[in-house]
Amino acid sequence: MKIGLVTDSTSDLPEDIINRHAIEVIPAILNVGENSFLDGQGMSREEFYERLPGLKNSPTTSAPSVGSFQESYEKLLTAGADLILSIHPPGVLSGIFNSARLAAEAFGERVQVIDSGQLSLGLGFQVIAAAEAVTREAVLGEILELISSVRQKVRVMALLDTMAYLHKSGRVSWAKATVGGLLDLKPLIELRFGVVSRLGQARTRAQGILRLIENISKWGPHERLAILHTNAEIAARQLLEELNLKLSQPAILVNVTTVIGTHVGPNGLRFAVVPVS
Repeated sequence: MKIGLVTDSTSDLPEDIINRHAIEVIPAILNVGENSFLDGQGMSREEFYERLPGLKNSPTTSAPSVGSFQESYEKLLTAGADLILSIHPPGVLSGIFNSARLAAEAFGERVQVIDSGQLSLGLGFQVIAAAEAVTREAVLGEILELISSVRQKVRVMALLDTMAYLHKSGRVSWAKATVGGLLDLKPLIELRFGVVSRLGQARTRAQGILRLIENISKWGPHERLAILHTNAEIAARQLLEELNLKLSQPAILVNVTTVIGTHVGPNGLRFAVVPVS
């Protein structure tokens, strides 16, 4: 059975992995003022994060159209795929999953849409596990088990520079209620199974980074690791060097997509880790 893979740009997959495994990546949409951009086109991540604090009106994001998913599904099926696995962020946080689900209805059992419960490399690691299994011609049952295993194990934690962007986004109920001086603290959050949880806050960035290091170590040994940031590459590289971990797979360093970054703000640090067990 030939299996095709589809995901979206919130997976933050590096270009070399996308190309190596012929993964179809559907771009989400970033709206800045009166302009709309396909994620990754028309405005770089670096430019967006530099402009974000000075924007008068908060940017918004939109899910790709149902038609864009249908085009990708049709492309893969025409190219010989017998089945498509389409892996996306949780429906409770994004309309992307629903767009994919509606598009899949036209193809019956030939397209399976999977809720990853995650964003960025928390989602991306599930796609990578599936892609590697497809490459070695694993059977469908094994591929689905691998995706589920990564979904159960992966941990994603973030240190935000401010609560303000999460508060303005309105995507997280407890963040909407945050007011006053709490906006100036450095919140620590975790995303798991589609739920954004608050793990506390740090008064300084240095204290927050220590909390990140503690949790990365706690969830070791590590099968896969990504250090994620929103235009804070120097700090991200310093964090990776300080960890000095021995990994079976090279760590991934990613400047997070603008479609996620608009809701969490610039200068954030986070990680996605898949423990060995």
